[in-house]
Order: sequence, then structure tokens, then C-alpha cells
Amino acid sequence: MKTTNYYNTFIQVAEDCPAATGEIPPEKTGGKTIANIQFSMLKSAPYKYSSDDVVFETYAQKNDLLLSEQDEARAAFFSKGQPCLRSSPLTKRYGWGIHHNPEGKIAIYGVDSDDYRRFAADPALQHVKAMRSKRT
Repeated sequence: MKTTNYYNTFIQVAEDCPAATGEIPPEKTGGKTIANIQFSMLKSAPYKYSSDDVVFETYAQKNDLLLSEQDEARAAFFSKGQPCLRSSPLTKRYGWGIHHNPEGKIAIYGVDSDDYRRFAADPALQHVKAMRSKRT
């Protein structure tokens, strides 16, 4: 199985992220967006979920999977590579950095927070940037 998990890593916001603070993703009239789902999971339960948990739950909600379908669907989903949270709208558009602890569990921090600055400067962590929205 493939994975999107990182360990002891901090994903910093994209270089072209327009947000100066961690913004709550707005709701859309057609239902929850990827950003809404990920934000709700991570803001309400820091360090409860791995990246794989968040990526799959987003897929499951967007595709209205029943709980009884999820084990089989998760195996099929991760049988091929999936985009990691470096491509999340939280890191690309809404100003949230993602810290992955040694167990691979994650939490989000606004780009304007002291915690964000502390993680961004921590030499014990691997640092990666979120993917840019625009090619240059």
C-alpha cells in the first residue's frame, strides 16, 4: 500500500499562498469542500489523525461512501499513489501549516501563529513547502 504520511515533518504554506493568517475555509452552497472537511477534522482533533486518515476521509465524504464500504475502498484507494497534504487547499490557499509528529499524527497551525514560527524554525524537523498554486 502507498502512503501520504510524513513523520517529524512540518509542511509550510506555499510560497504563493495569499493568506496572511490561518483562515477558516468558507462553506460552499453545494456542500462541504475538501478544505472544509480537512479543516474540521484537524481543528477539532489535533494529533488524532494521520495524513492517510485525512486524505481518505475526504475522499469518502466527497464520494458518499457508506461505513460498510470503507475498508475495501481504503485498500483500493491506497493501492495507487495519492496526493499528500502538500497539495491541500489548507496549505496552498488558507494559510495553515501542518505538523506531523513522530507517530505520523497531524495538527494544523496558522501561518501567523507562534507555533507555526516555532515549527518552521525547528532544526529537528524535516521541512517541506506546500505545492505552489501557479507554475512559474
